[in-house]
Amino acid sequence: MKNPATNNWKSDFANIRDSMLMMYRCSPKLFVAKLAVTALQSVLPLVSLYILKLLIDFVTTSIGAGTFQTAMALRYVLAFCGIFLANRLMTLAGKLVNTFLNQKLTDYISNSLHQKSTELDMAYYDNSDYHDTFHRAQQEASYRPMQILGSFTSIIGSFISLAGTVIILASFSWLVIVVMLLACLPDFVVKLYKSRKLYNWSKNHTQLFRTANYFSALLTNRVSAKEIRTFGLAEYFRQKFNRLRKVIRTQVIKINMRLTALDVMAVVLETVALFFIVFLLIRGAVVGAITIGSFVMLFEAFRRGQSYLESLIGGITGLYDNKLFIRNLFDFLKLKPHIVSPANPKPFPKQILQGVEFRNVTFAYPDSPTNVLENFSLTLKPNAITPLQGENGFGKTTLIKLLYRLYDCNQGGIFIDGTDIREFDIFELRKNISVVFQDFIQYNFTVRENIQLGDTGKPNEQRMLWAARTSSADSFIQRLPQGYDTRLGKYFAHSEDLSMGQWQRIALARALYSTAPILVLDEPTSWMDAKSTKAFYGELHNIAQNRIVLLVTHHND
Repeated sequence: MKNPATNNWKSDFANIRDSMLMMYRCSPKLFVAKLAVTALQSVLPLVSLYILKLLIDFVTTSIGAGTFQTAMALRYVLAFCGIFLANRLMTLAGKLVNTFLNQKLTDYISNSLHQKSTELDMAYYDNSDYHDTFHRAQQEASYRPMQILGSFTSIIGSFISLAGTVIILASFSWLVIVVMLLACLPDFVVKLYKSRKLYNWSKNHTQLFRTANYFSALLTNRVSAKEIRTFGLAEYFRQKFNRLRKVIRTQVIKINMRLTALDVMAVVLETVALFFIVFLLIRGAVVGAITIGSFVMLFEAFRRGQSYLESLIGGITGLYDNKLFIRNLFDFLKLKPHIVSPANPKPFPKQILQGVEFRNVTFAYPDSPTNVLENFSLTLKPNAITPLQGENGFGKTTLIKLLYRLYDCNQGGIFIDGTDIREFDIFELRKNISVVFQDFIQYNFTVRENIQLGDTGKPNEQRMLWAARTSSADSFIQRLPQGYDTRLGKYFAHSEDLSMGQWQRIALARALYSTAPILVLDEPTSWMDAKSTKAFYGELHNIAQNRIVLLVTHHND
């Protein structure tokens, strides 16, 4: 049996390794530049410290001898100022590289999240665990990537600086090094413990955070604004949000108060070590074991050594802490869709001759004990309109989702010209089906863009105008300030909002703009007025020419 701790360690190492590869892939040049700048920033302060030692010894010797060597003094001062200038330039270069790399890395991870979330099955959206995983991955994606890189480069830089500091301190006494290391050990243990505690608490309370965010979204989202005001729900939702935030705030304060007590203990031990080392250095300078310059160098080296150790510990614990985020990110990115294209897909028919057949279809949504459809059969013929009527909950919209392969049948199958749709390439299948959903999207784009989303290939102005006229949208589009170039919605400035009936006609035009041979209309006129509805149905038989049309309604139209 495998050791779980060993497996966790291997998994953590793999996640950190993968994160480094991810940072390198997003921009190899910037990644290498970051490492180079970090190395230089780590070495230059040590060189500066050694030159400071030489400068002080030169001053004390000159004072003792009563002479001043101008050429030697200029060399020391120029060297010291040159290192200062180089160090400041490296700091500026580091900030610039950080800015560029941060932008690249943030975009890279955002694109990865977007790609993964759009390729996963709809079943994932019905699973609260998925939303928890996505929430944890998305919540910190805007700032964690740079923290990961910062922790990694901090480890490298601190290690280089610490190695130089150890060499300097070793010239006086190895005891100083031992004390310095022992003094920082409690801080290292405390930081690792805190990271684990805070991560576990955050992970265990993901649902609490998501619920609070949900109430916040309800209070600030335009979609919910009208109903919240109509029913007077603002105060009710605010109270629920505030109660949840109070629970979160109280627990965060409590856990941080407990952890701060451990920090205090670590700081006390560091102070004791500082007292011991300063006393040793003063004693060495007084008895003549070291020069004043060496005293300053060693004292500063010890102080910097503590700082480098803290930075090293911070880098390691930071990487550990961020590693926990990395795990969330990679857990999400490792999710695999179950509905995929076959290895060797069959070509989609250039012309559908027999039609579409739902054959003994049985389906239940994931984690639902009830079948929405059971042994359902239906045939859709070419050049014809097939009406599908039924009450709410009958499964009409579910049929569309199955046809699109947003879900797969539990039993039975759907066939196009006798071929099971699971044998087609999934993107090719969807490209050949155009649909108007009941809950169509109101895109805050121009009218032209809204309609042409039905087919994102080469724009076709004539087809767009035909689709707008056929859906009865053209009549109100002509009255908009910029016609087809008017931006819709209220999300952006200089936009025009539409009624729900008008939005539905835009959505219908988008579906008609597509040249797909299968057209699915799910309650296509539910928001339209009687005149527009009559005009659309008057055109429906012309639309059905050379197409298969499935018309889903609650009633006879």
